Amino acid sequence: MIRTEKAERKYKVSSKEAVKLIVRHTRKRVTEQIKAVSLIIIYLILFQTLILGIPITNSATIALGLVLVVLGLSFFMEGLLLGLMPLGEVIGIKLPLKTNLFVILVIAFLLGLGATFAEPAIGVLRVAGQSVNAWSSPLLFLLLNKYASYLVYSVGIGVGIAVVLAMLRFLYGWSLKPFIYVWVSILMVLSFIAYLNPNLNHILGLAWDCGGVTTGPVTVPLILALGIGISHVSNKGRNNNGDGFGAVTLASLLPVASVLLIGMLFVNKVPQPMDARDFFKPENRTKSSYLFNNESQMIGYALKHATQDCWLDFFDGDQDKLVKYLHQLDSDEDLIKELFGSRVKFNSWIVNQTDHTLKLKLLGSEDGIAQLSENIEANPTSNVNTFSFLKSNIIHASQAIIPLSMFLLFVLFIVLRDKLPKADEIFLGLFFALIGMAIFNGGIDLGLSKVSDQVGGNLPASFTSIEIPQDQTIIKGFDDKVVNTAISPDGTSRNFFYYYHKNSYTAVPYNPNHYYSQQKLYKHIPIRGPLFGSRERSIIGFMVVLLFAFVMGYGSTLAEPALNALGLSVEDLTVGTFKKSLLIQAVAIGVGVGVSAGLAKIIWNLPLFWMLVFPYLILLVMSKISSEEFVNIGWDSAGVTTGPITVPLVLAMGLGTGSQIGVVEGFGILSLASVCPIIAVLTVGLVVSYKRKKILRELTEEQGDSFVEEVDYE
Repeated sequence: MIRTEKAERKYKVSSKEAVKLIVRHTRKRVTEQIKAVSLIIIYLILFQTLILGIPITNSATIALGLVLVVLGLSFFMEGLLLGLMPLGEVIGIKLPLKTNLFVILVIAFLLGLGATFAEPAIGVLRVAGQSVNAWSSPLLFLLLNKYASYLVYSVGIGVGIAVVLAMLRFLYGWSLKPFIYVWVSILMVLSFIAYLNPNLNHILGLAWDCGGVTTGPVTVPLILALGIGISHVSNKGRNNNGDGFGAVTLASLLPVASVLLIGMLFVNKVPQPMDARDFFKPENRTKSSYLFNNESQMIGYALKHATQDCWLDFFDGDQDKLVKYLHQLDSDEDLIKELFGSRVKFNSWIVNQTDHTLKLKLLGSEDGIAQLSENIEANPTSNVNTFSFLKSNIIHASQAIIPLSMFLLFVLFIVLRDKLPKADEIFLGLFFALIGMAIFNGGIDLGLSKVSDQVGGNLPASFTSIEIPQDQTIIKGFDDKVVNTAISPDGTSRNFFYYYHKNSYTAVPYNPNHYYSQQKLYKHIPIRGPLFGSRERSIIGFMVVLLFAFVMGYGSTLAEPALNALGLSVEDLTVGTFKKSLLIQAVAIGVGVGVSAGLAKIIWNLPLFWMLVFPYLILLVMSKISSEEFVNIGWDSAGVTTGPITVPLVLAMGLGTGSQIGVVEGFGILSLASVCPIIAVLTVGLVVSYKRKKILRELTEEQGDSFVEEVDYE
């Protein structure tokens, strides 16, 4: 008997050759991310600049942000491949050999919880909270601001339970269909209950979108690595249910339920949606104050987002008491930073007040107002504190990656008492993942969210008139005597004045709130639109917006690398019957239709519940008549479309559009972009199955019973 050992060969290379190898590998990874990001970004920028005719503001900052997105994703994905995924697969293989079922399920739950915190797109939810109005949607405001951590925990718990169920499926070979029937039914009941309550109804879009946020580049590979590892060593796990397919489905459904349940937990502690004036009244103060950490924070929110009538409710209607408070605030730098973010933003708030008397009381004289205005122009609020920016992103990345890494290493070393294979590669991968997430989050803040928010905010110019505040100018020496009056056929009168700019005269609508009579200044904010059609809310303009949304959804889906990987797996699984290209096109078209439907939901303020209930009822029927393999493929296909690029773009676009046209919230696009691809894939699957049966029937008729017996035997 000859004993053989598998030895690893080590090759020595010079420093120069090593550098070349690293540069070549880095160039390949960066190029992959540029291909994934560049086309959709170019599309967004060209649409805004060429079709809408509105320039991109803060272009230098956005360009830097996009560079950071590419670099961050490159590092993060490399770290995922080198560190997190190998750790997950090793643990998945060792767990069934060295532990019992209970330990496996506990680890699976904690892994799902930790992976959620490490998802790059989960940070987008924190940014989303800034655009939600406290009095229009109190519960949504609470979950995205004061209790944002509770929201993330609830999503993580949902994913953790989903991973537990997925591991049980892998271990026992259970069908995915019963899970779909049960959980979709539960979600429909919870969603209907939420639909009937004004506060809960406003979190429906957030809850269903969270299902898309969680199935990103961290959660999905770790779940699959753990599941495939368990399946390889479990006799019961060797089944024909698709080598890991179905786990993504559960991870996208269960967080919806957990978010709705946490909303139901807090719904009675917040006020009902109301107007701002009522929200800040003393009789509603008890419940309204629950949305904030303290009274100072509530007053600060009122100062920034409400009118002076609302502020005075905190000071017994006495403006002198208000002025006294503002003087005290002016001398407290820490409180200014807490409420306004910086001294410059606080000064800008003072200068932009329309009540000139209030400004005089605060600044003492006209000269004081003029001096502060000049200081604001010399120190724009868009400046970024580089140190604070870097510190914040590194802290957030560390809070996401380090606990997850420590947990995986704890399981390997303490629970399994095993060694770490290729320790140098894995630790390097974990370091890359940490650095990559920090850079990527910075890129999201500076670039990706800003460009998508701008495009979303300017989209309504296609069908209605919108203000372009970034292009505002101050007209000096303005006198309201130049204001004219125009009259329409129905007798309505409108005020306007002629503005001479760039060697041409333009009739500009006059807004008395923008005129500062004491300083002889007028703040001119350009108005653009409707660009398509001669009337407000033109049909042509709506069609342009929906077409834009379809192309965006279609194009961003084609750029998702996970979709190509899924396509190859499906083609192998179906022995070439379901071509990769067919799956990719079906999913991309489904996402395009879903993004268009989601934007229509925001524009027309359509009820999301009814837009979801009918597609999911159709899916239940389609799942019943479809084969197991296509059910697994179809339901998982929704998860691969919500990658680290698509999620921030779609969320920012929806929130930007919603903010511009004044709807309560701009969520729901991701949920519709997830359900439509499932319908598309299951439809194609039914067609493929029909063709299979037809071919089989024809062969049976030609060759007789012997062929049937042979097929049955096989």
